[in-house]
Amino acid sequence: MALTDVDRGLLTRCLRQTPGAWEEFVSRFGGLLVHVVRHTAAARSVPLSKDVEEDVVADVMLELLSDDCAALRRFEGRSSLASYLTVVARRTAVRELSERRAAAAMGHVEGHAPPGLKSSPKAAHPPADGRIADKEQVERLLAALPDRDAEIVRRYHLQGESYREIAAGMNVPENSIGPALSRARQKLRDLGL
Repeated sequence: MALTDVDRGLLTRCLRQTPGAWEEFVSRFGGLLVHVVRHTAAARSVPLSKDVEEDVVADVMLELLSDDCAALRRFEGRSSLASYLTVVARRTAVRELSERRAAAAMGHVEGHAPPGLKSSPKAAHPPADGRIADKEQVERLLAALPDRDAEIVRRYHLQGESYREIAAGMNVPENSIGPALSRARQKLRDLGL
């Protein structure tokens, strides 16, 4: 299927950063991205918690937006935009899920259920003693982050709040929490913490 005029126009508006274009893009393709992440995890036998699913979808969106929307700019229009986004989402999901699994296997995510995995409903909020083990690392990270991102990390990792609770408490969109946590994880890797 070829690129439709509707999708071509939407893509052009996104690349030009027209107000409201990204929201329209997310409205049109957000469900597709969630589906691809779920399908990719299922194909690799990785059950997803809601928070991890949101994180991976946020990572896909960050991939689309990073480097001045480089991934969207590379789209040549030889297929439908949905097909192209499916490929980008699948590749990003595979990378993120693999990195999470490797980090869990190496013990780098102490205090959390292995990324993508939840053994019980209680795993949505890891035990306080598990979070304390990471407290020094999180505190070092907080000092290196912008105030808003630091508050999100503090609430999620130290106070055990859910995405919904953080969004309500900070009066920010719930879908902004995952990208903030992704940025924090990247900063953590960059700092070697």
